[in-house]
Amino acid sequence: MEDKATQISDRLLAYGVTIIKICRELNKTEIGRHIGNQLLRAATSVGANYEEARGAQSRADFIHKLQIVLKEIRESMYWLRLVERSDILSSEEIKEATNETQQISAIIGRSIITAKKRK
Repeated sequence: MEDKATQISDRLLAYGVTIIKICRELNKTEIGRHIGNQLLRAATSVGANYEEARGAQSRADFIHKLQIVLKEIRESMYWLRLVERSDILSSEEIKEATNETQQISAIIGRSIITAKKRK
């Protein structure tokens, strides 16, 4: 059975793939390209930063890196909400990505709280 960290890592990888697909669609217009580039940077860094957190050298380093993950996922949420509200792309995929972003944010937020309690 996979441990929780590996499950989260796999989930973040799948999230990154979803965002890449959304950004391909956004790249079809100039405005979409600008927003897509911002979304792509923020959302794909979530998984990479989580992997860095998994290799943290101390509890404090782990917490700090998870906080970076949380900042990037919040930025991703902003860009997804902007896409949705501006009707640049209106698809079920945006709503699903927004929902997944909220869930990931909650997971990482709880992880930070737990890590701080164990400090």
